[in-house]
Amino acid sequence: MPFMTDVVLPCLNEAAALPALLARLPRGYRAIVADNGSTDGSPEVARAGGARVVEVAQRGYGAAVHAGLLAADPADGVVCVMDADGSFDPAQLPRLADPVRAGDADLACGRRRPATAGAWPLHARLGNAVLARRIRRETGVDVHDIAPIRAARRDALLGLGLRDRRFGYPLELLLSAARDGWRIVELDVAYHPRAAGTRSKVTGTVRGTLGAVADMRAVLAR
Repeated sequence: MPFMTDVVLPCLNEAAALPALLARLPRGYRAIVADNGSTDGSPEVARAGGARVVEVAQRGYGAAVHAGLLAADPADGVVCVMDADGSFDPAQLPRLADPVRAGDADLACGRRRPATAGAWPLHARLGNAVLARRIRRETGVDVHDIAPIRAARRDALLGLGLRDRRFGYPLELLLSAARDGWRIVELDVAYHPRAAGTRSKVTGTVRGTLGAVADMRAVLAR
């Protein structure tokens, strides 16, 4: 029986997006929905769609991703992480996982390319660009996005010992991987408007935006 590639989906109130997302997972890929305290029935929707659900009591994006990684099957070795809001097409996952599986990269990251006007708000794009430029300057790695969709080897990710459990997790991942000499590749991926009925945890509220900025500043200050 061939190994399955696990896809960690950090989730907080994404019930509206999950059915279509889970239905489009490529053959050979299976979902681990790391639910971070949803109140909209996301866990039940995920299970109905065939996903494994991991309940994550500690709030935060990094906490959800870390719990999903721990739950992933180490047999295949490669694990993907993707937002659960419907903004990414799961059909793109093999493009990221295949270079890692072939040994051509240690971390494959998606660089968001808006599929439609308004898919990526200008203020969010500008903030992302500032962070990416900081990463390039500090590490020399030519990245232009903070990797909201990515693939790497599970054991290697856990071996980085990442500490952030909030919105600073993707930034800490890129900085730590670069400093450890990982081969990082960046591939263009289409970025769509999030599914109707979902809301961004970062750009959707002033509190979310300020919290993400504070988390990332804390990572950069280490």
